[in-house]
Amino acid sequence: MKLKLYADRMSQPSRAVLIFCRVNGIDFDEVKVDISKRQQLTPEFAEINPMKKVPAIIDGRFKLFESHAILQYLASAFPGVADHWYPADLFKRAKINSVLDWHHSNLRRGAAPLVLNKALAPALGLPLNPKAAAEAEIILSASLAKIESFWLKGNGRFLLGSLQPSIADLSLVCEIMQLEVLDDEVRARILGPHKKVIKWIDDTRNATQPHFDEMHAILFKAKEKLLKMHSDAGSDQTESSRKPALPSKI
Repeated sequence: MKLKLYADRMSQPSRAVLIFCRVNGIDFDEVKVDISKRQQLTPEFAEINPMKKVPAIIDGRFKLFESHAILQYLASAFPGVADHWYPADLFKRAKINSVLDWHHSNLRRGAAPLVLNKALAPALGLPLNPKAAAEAEIILSASLAKIESFWLKGNGRFLLGSLQPSIADLSLVCEIMQLEVLDDEVRARILGPHKKVIKWIDDTRNATQPHFDEMHAILFKAKEKLLKMHSDAGSDQTESSRKPALPSKI
């Protein structure tokens, strides 16, 4: 029975799992769960993932959610997956697990709320929150500095000094790629100081092509839509300011 992968390509963890499956030749059916339409909150999807988040998988009778757990399972359960993604060596595997644990309590706590509160919120029917965005940017910048100074320490091109990418590289890079929906100036300000991080992103992209670009194309389309929304909103405000004021009631 073919693996079913429930995902939304606008979701950073979904993209990581999708790219991993494509790179490793894992046969699967992609089932889109549209977050913008709240499809993850339906009773039908709750049967697959009671936490009502993407991604999730069904492999035969086995259901699993949480992207890191999914990546670990796929790397271990499917034949043909190269060892560097999630090594059989317990010491190397534990190190990768440490990066993944760090990711959710650091990098994701910065990147996800920053992008939401600086760009994506209106598309989801939510107000932008500049204060939350500013707080998230502080966490994100500290996380990028830690990746630069610690996780990318060593002679290898990838995390933990590895010569080849692991599931940790894929997961963290997909998180950072969400910054593509931000204004170019904002993205450059955040990423610009971290040259090693920028090179590592490029190395991970190159190691997983053409699937990396395919799965991230949605971000650039989303950016175009957001820019148009902001442009239209600005035009409406300008047009409104040109209209003559109505006389006040006496």
